Amino acid sequence: MAKVLIAYFSHAGQNYSHGGIRNLPVGNTEVVAKKLNALVPSDLFYIDTVKKYPDDHMAKIKIAKQQFESGARPELTARVENMDAYDTVILAYPNWWTTMPMAVCTFLESYDFSGKTICPLITHGGSGFSDSLDDIARLCPGAHIARGLAINGDDVQNCDRTLEAWLGELEL
Repeated sequence: MAKVLIAYFSHAGQNYSHGGIRNLPVGNTEVVAKKLNALVPSDLFYIDTVKKYPDDHMAKIKIAKQQFESGARPELTARVENMDAYDTVILAYPNWWTTMPMAVCTFLESYDFSGKTICPLITHGGSGFSDSLDDIARLCPGAHIARGLAINGDDVQNCDRTLEAWLGELEL
């Protein structure tokens, strides 16, 4: 059986949800990552930045846009110490500015994913994967990119069957 890591980036606080800005005590991607962790034998790693994003949605979006446009690579608080031990990485992240948050790019550029399987999972407010699958492939040459799963942020609380079906397709 493959050793699985669930690496995720998530943002609590104000988020676009159900057609407006709402305060989420736990970010949508974290909700999904923890559901996955309960469904498949795996380790969980939170992709956390040294400089925190503001809780205010509009301020967060402004910073995310600036980082996207400049190609920034935010510094992370920790590393996966035993990345070589994992065959499969479920990479969970929100859609920010047509791709993944730049912190996820920092994470991907920090390791050699050659020979590993990356299973992308995105939470979004209507834009699905956008460019993120191409970006993962570009940042992780030599990795196998499995069929990903896009979950609308409004659906994360009730996505258990969708996650189970996806894991079944991935044979995890």
